[in-house]
Amino acid sequence: MKRRDFLKTAGTSGLALGAAGLAAPALANSPLKLKLVGAFPKGFPGVGTSAEQLARRIEALSDGKIEITYYGGGELVPPFEVFSAVSSGAADIGHNAAYYQVGQVRSTMYFTSMPYGLDAEELSAWIRFGGGQELWDEAYAPHGVKPFYVGNSGMQAAGWFKQQITSLDDLVGLKMRIAGLGGDIMRKLGVTTVLTPPPEIYSALQSGVVDAAEFVGPWNDMALGFVKVAPYYYLPAFHEPGPGLEMIVNQDIYENLTPHLKTVLDNAATAQAESTTAEFRYNNTMLLPALIEQGAVISAFPDDVVEALGTAAKEVVAAYPGDDAVSNKIHDAYVDYIKACALYTKGMEGQLYTDRAKVWDV
Repeated sequence: MKRRDFLKTAGTSGLALGAAGLAAPALANSPLKLKLVGAFPKGFPGVGTSAEQLARRIEALSDGKIEITYYGGGELVPPFEVFSAVSSGAADIGHNAAYYQVGQVRSTMYFTSMPYGLDAEELSAWIRFGGGQELWDEAYAPHGVKPFYVGNSGMQAAGWFKQQITSLDDLVGLKMRIAGLGGDIMRKLGVTTVLTPPPEIYSALQSGVVDAAEFVGPWNDMALGFVKVAPYYYLPAFHEPGPGLEMIVNQDIYENLTPHLKTVLDNAATAQAESTTAEFRYNNTMLLPALIEQGAVISAFPDDVVEALGTAAKEVVAAYPGDDAVSNKIHDAYVDYIKACALYTKGMEGQLYTDRAKVWDV
């Protein structure tokens, strides 16, 4: 019998509620013991620590009605199998980057980050108020998973390079660690892409397996020491302007929660989203000068590279949905919101940042 069918039977016959070991009516009065699995190592800045914070936040808001055992990436399930674990019921809750399950749910890219797509603030607004949450729910429903937005790493970096990039020609034949659609775009520019797990990126750069690599931004990149072996640091990331993080809950667990505990999960996710995004922004801001002190050479890509990246990105993103019906539906809504943001962003943030730099001479 499938776990979903068993839980439905349990709810009507008085049997115990699956992994929680509780009958459904008892959820309001007894501690619900849940397992939360993360995709990132315990204690890793930002992404690992935020999963732990999320677990403790849910417990505190539930006033003792939920108890969570948190497992970091690789402790209970492999980092890229968080979605499968929650979907199958092997875990109750997951903390993840949605595009890690792109092989199972193609549309997950839109809820993480798309090349030249929504930034952190825009993504949050689209999910919460622009219909994104409903589309996300629709995409995950066939897998028995309920998603929540829990924050953002903010604008990421384009990557660390061993040699300076002075023109488009310098990219041809380069070997670069870069994942997802960013890799698809770089390949159009003549780059050979390599998918290396984060713990192996430094050694790949050091040994010459790759000539360049992208990961996250100053906070996480400093922790892995990339500046020591590839000093040219290009900003910003064309492919990840604001990657979101998710909390996912097994749908059977979620459906059997009381209205109060459902609200607890929603409020915990909302609070964690603010905390995680703010923490990333602060630490990235404060650590970029430290990277420069360690020898990082900061710059944007040359104009011809930026133009080529834009052309390639437009082709890759337009073709991305393919024949996936849900992705096509989400793609249209996502791109519509990008276009809706343009006037406001240019007139407000864009102008302010230019003017502010002049006022403070920075």
